[in-house]
Amino acid sequence: MSVRARVLFMGTPAFAVPSLRALLQRHDVVAVVTQPDRPVGRGGKLTPPPVKVVAEEAGVPVLQPKSLRRPELHAQLASYGADVFVVVAYGRILPPEVLAIPPKGCLNVHASLLPRWRGAAPIAAAIAAGDQETGVTIMLIGQGLDDGPILAMRAEPIRPDDTTATLSERLAHLGAELLIETLPRWLAGEITPQPQDERRATYAPMLRKEDGLLDFRLPAVVLERRCRAFTPWPGTYTYYKGHLLKVLRCRVLDEAAAKLDPRERRPGLVVQTAEGPAVVTGEGLLLLEQVQLEGKRPVSGADFARGYRDFVGSVLGESAGT
Repeated sequence: MSVRARVLFMGTPAFAVPSLRALLQRHDVVAVVTQPDRPVGRGGKLTPPPVKVVAEEAGVPVLQPKSLRRPELHAQLASYGADVFVVVAYGRILPPEVLAIPPKGCLNVHASLLPRWRGAAPIAAAIAAGDQETGVTIMLIGQGLDDGPILAMRAEPIRPDDTTATLSERLAHLGAELLIETLPRWLAGEITPQPQDERRATYAPMLRKEDGLLDFRLPAVVLERRCRAFTPWPGTYTYYKGHLLKVLRCRVLDEAAAKLDPRERRPGLVVQTAEGPAVVTGEGLLLLEQVQLEGKRPVSGADFARGYRDFVGSVLGESAGT
């Protein structure tokens, strides 16, 4: 027998949309709380979060508070009479006053196999670390950072070519499926929350733009993972003759592919290989499959080298103005 609940949903980006759509089909979503509209693009056009668009299409009341600490907001949230709050990538920590409102607690859909990769960027962290699998966790939100007891988990393999964008898409739908399976069982009292093992906890802090700067002293395999992990944001980049050069797609090559002279083993040096231009790293070569010079369009590494004849032989990574 299915249990239909009154749910207040809290979420913001596209990752949260599949969970919201699934809840709209099977439960009574009484309100949606999301982040305020933000300026987007060069024109700075004020743009609503993806979750707001879906909620308004469904005719669900939308709240976009700048702060969750106002007593009048707490009263408003309580007035909806929700059995449970469901939080998916909302983007803010819930204060104790909010956590205490729903009788069945606040459930979170988190994009990792907790306690591994607590924090703001678990998908990117898993790819960058070279993890073979990740997944989604349904947990009860506690006072700490993603440290609440676990209700359900489901694993997902990380593919060799996965970026944060492609893996996020799969995990978003996997999370929605697991949420819909778990929520009725939780409401019916059929699940005993399992505490997390604090000894196994790792953390994935919020990404910054500067995290995308490639350090060619690191092994090529590490840089290739970061390129995928930081797609679409913050992206990976270096500098060519003082100009920002985005590395949009890359691949690891063995140094034998370029038959390097010992004098060429300088991290950041661009060398020619049979497959195109590659960069010498601390270990191995990084083949530049697609790059984009600031102010220009994306091109293949081979086309870029043809257009800039001094590219091969240059040293990347030197900051602007050098």
